[in-house]
Amino acid sequence: MTSQFVKSKRITFIILLAVLFSHGNSHASEIQKRSKTNINSNWLYLKNNTHDINTALNKSEWLKINLPHTWNALDATDLNPGYRRSGSWYKKELEISKISSNLKYQLYFEGVNITSEVYVNGEKVGGHIGGYIGFNVDITHAISNGINQILVRVDNSYNPEIIPSQKSDFFIFGGITRDVWLETLPKQHLHNLKITTPNVSNTSANVKATVTIKNPSKKSKIKATLFSTKGREIKSGLFEINNFNSEINFENIQNVQLWDTKTPNLYTLKIELIEKDIILDEISDRVGFRWFEFKDHGAFFLNGKRLLLRGTHRHEEHAGVGAAMSNAQHRADIALIKEMGTNFVRLAHYPQDPEVYKACDELGLLVWDELPWCRGGVGNDTWKKNTKGMLKEIINQNYNHPSVIIWSLGNEMYWLPDFENGDDKNKMKSYLKELNDFAHQLDPTRKTAIRKYYDGADIVDVFSPSIWSGWYSGSYKSYQKAIDQYKIEYPHFLHAEYGGSSHLGRHTETPITGEGKIQADGWEEAIVQTDVANIAQIGDWSENYIVDLFDWHLRISENDTTFVGNIQWAFKDFGTPLRPENAIPYMNQKGLVDRENKPKDAFYVFKSYWNTTDPFTYIESHTWTERQGPKGTTRDISVYSNCPKVELILNGESLGIKNRDIKSFPAAGLNWNLNFIEGENKLISIGKTNEGKEVRDALIINYRFTKNQKAKGLKLDYKRLDNGNYLITAIAIDANNLRCLDYENRVYFQCLSGGETLKSMGTPTGSESIEMANGKASIEVKRTSPNKRLEVMVLNQSFKGTYLTID
Repeated sequence: MTSQFVKSKRITFIILLAVLFSHGNSHASEIQKRSKTNINSNWLYLKNNTHDINTALNKSEWLKINLPHTWNALDATDLNPGYRRSGSWYKKELEISKISSNLKYQLYFEGVNITSEVYVNGEKVGGHIGGYIGFNVDITHAISNGINQILVRVDNSYNPEIIPSQKSDFFIFGGITRDVWLETLPKQHLHNLKITTPNVSNTSANVKATVTIKNPSKKSKIKATLFSTKGREIKSGLFEINNFNSEINFENIQNVQLWDTKTPNLYTLKIELIEKDIILDEISDRVGFRWFEFKDHGAFFLNGKRLLLRGTHRHEEHAGVGAAMSNAQHRADIALIKEMGTNFVRLAHYPQDPEVYKACDELGLLVWDELPWCRGGVGNDTWKKNTKGMLKEIINQNYNHPSVIIWSLGNEMYWLPDFENGDDKNKMKSYLKELNDFAHQLDPTRKTAIRKYYDGADIVDVFSPSIWSGWYSGSYKSYQKAIDQYKIEYPHFLHAEYGGSSHLGRHTETPITGEGKIQADGWEEAIVQTDVANIAQIGDWSENYIVDLFDWHLRISENDTTFVGNIQWAFKDFGTPLRPENAIPYMNQKGLVDRENKPKDAFYVFKSYWNTTDPFTYIESHTWTERQGPKGTTRDISVYSNCPKVELILNGESLGIKNRDIKSFPAAGLNWNLNFIEGENKLISIGKTNEGKEVRDALIINYRFTKNQKAKGLKLDYKRLDNGNYLITAIAIDANNLRCLDYENRVYFQCLSGGETLKSMGTPTGSESIEMANGKASIEVKRTSPNKRLEVMVLNQSFKGTYLTID
């Protein structure tokens, strides 16, 4: 072979790489050598617990699916106790037309729950322990040109050596629950980019970063470039490589645009591996310039200004898909949280999808990221190794996100130990200190935290005791007393978790406060909640009560100048194996929105206090349109709004304009006492901004002076939905055909023919078993046989069966 021919082939190969990786750019310095391709589509799934790959391959029951996927999407929230905790297999044919010897090939899994083994063309190439962290598997040596077979065995079986504990109050969904990617990397490539922003001020800042280089040559260098929020080059420089690492340092960056919760400005740091002006590899990540401080026994400061932390919690799941959410669904959750005016989110009780952190960076939400040490106590040596490994993975994976300010080391960790003496105080504290030191070693720039493990409060930087005023203990009116004590007791006190359950559409004319029913002086619930009387047990789970509870908490927190802030539990209803008898079985109903993001009344309470940019007004309540009471009985109507002035109109007559005052309760003073007429009553609220803009809300309430008698039966009705399905509604009626607004018993739906119920959704219209809300319950039904009658039945122990037929 002549040297001229070799030279010609080399030139041809370089041109080919430029075509493949340049994205249309003609300059060699802009060639992109690495690639990342989503491979979520066209997988096969086998529900089989075998550990043997050949046994799995010989099965014929493989089902076509796309990722993300979980086998617990419906069985976790069906009406049967328990859910499938076992193993399954996933298979995909991956075509790689021509393998380059100059590239490394790897699969990147964003999350596989909870352990996994990965095979390529029959060869085991890797795996992972822990379901909530991304991991790479190198497949270079196992692939060949053409079709390659990928198999993944996934297992979410009970395993006490892997956190979170089985005893946690949420489902551990099995499956490949997040995106999967095929990545190619040049043999010489960059990885493990870590960015810090020391010495940030209102006018200037530094950027420090480290990056690891795989297979560098002696002539390789690092070029780093910092770009502004609008893509303008700010700084650029060349840096040496020493021992496969390079340190980047940009000092005295002037006129920085800070990252905060209202203006989340994001810069970009691009790192290039270069040799003789040729770019061998390139990576980049975003940079947010901010600094924060928890004042001792005082408030929280972001960028030198006091910021009241207005927070909520998020579990990673959604109706119908469980934890296998799309990126659009993740983004919708975070956008709705931000719409409420939230500036802080605790990711409970595990790290979440990469899209979540990306959205928090972009929208301006501070993040409490949590190691899934939730209950179960401290474990054996294998448990400790797994747990510490997870902490390292969490911090390394999410290190560069400016939104993250706290690494939480656990929640209720001592509770319900999985190992003998797992709740031993000395063992717990020793291991917690080891984790705390490790977290600070991995990341000296952020704080550590725990919740509800009092013996470890002095180990971590930030502590949250348990305060459930008005739900698991005491009255919500004891909240100020609780936070005043804990502010003194804990130097950096941040209150995580408060609230209560509400059943969408359930209302009462006389919501309780807890006073007179339980001891009002207490605020910390008993470890065993059945040992003390509490509203969770004796309350009615009405939306009215929860609205009042949150309204009181927010009035306190918004007016306390030395309070760090609080984090409501939880933003969205979520599934749990520990609550089979809830109004919607196996659902934790403490959400401000239901499991498919439909807001409850409480959502608007938070929005009225926290959202300062989008004027609105909301009459309590749009799910309370049928009411009753004696003639002449006055009723209170609250309007939740962020407008400084609100007018309320009843049946065309103004009831006056009221000024909003956040020191007033309820509804910041936007509360009217009025008399309804019998029949239809039309309410209109008009909010007025300081700029003269008006926003309105309207509500029609049917009011009757006749009280319903005891329920005598159920009746069914339906309406056609925009999606073509039917909403079947059951109403409890008395002997006079009046709706029984005080009827709260459970009813059961069943579609007998012609269709199927949308069951196991964990929503107010997606469960075949559900408690009535003011004598009403509904379920959505999909017609499956257009030429067949649709027959639906509802019944309970008292009423043996009511039928509805739709031709």
